[in-house]
Amino acid sequence: MAYSRILAIDFGTKRIGLAITDPLGLTVQPLPYLKNSGTADFLIKIKSLISEKTVEKVVMGLPRSLDGSIGPAAVECQNIARKIEVNCNVGVELQDESFTSREADQILIEEMGVSRKKRKEARDSLAACLILKSYLSNL
Repeated sequence: MAYSRILAIDFGTKRIGLAITDPLGLTVQPLPYLKNSGTADFLIKIKSLISEKTVEKVVMGLPRSLDGSIGPAAVECQNIARKIEVNCNVGVELQDESFTSREADQILIEEMGVSRKKRKEARDSLAACLILKSYLSNL
């Protein structure tokens, strides 16, 4: 029996946080973030990761405005999600990511005592973990 995983993406203008489930979909692990060096480069890297990790679905964080509306960042994420579906032949679901970066910062500061410099590097993939956990809890 073939097992597959769910990949979460926290798409940012500088860094792209990534997290993935285990093959059974029981646990969530952060992956190293990607530097955002453009859509074409991102799609190549994500396609490779999807193939390498046997990903069956992608969950992408959708950054809503405080009033719940769709702003420019959310529109960009919707566009990227469509490009992932087409270029990587995988389904993409959008998951509200409200406050995940702030929650990730709180975890890194309060629970893990991570320094400010190192928080930048860990925040995005931890936010992707939170997006994925939220998605899984709603299944």
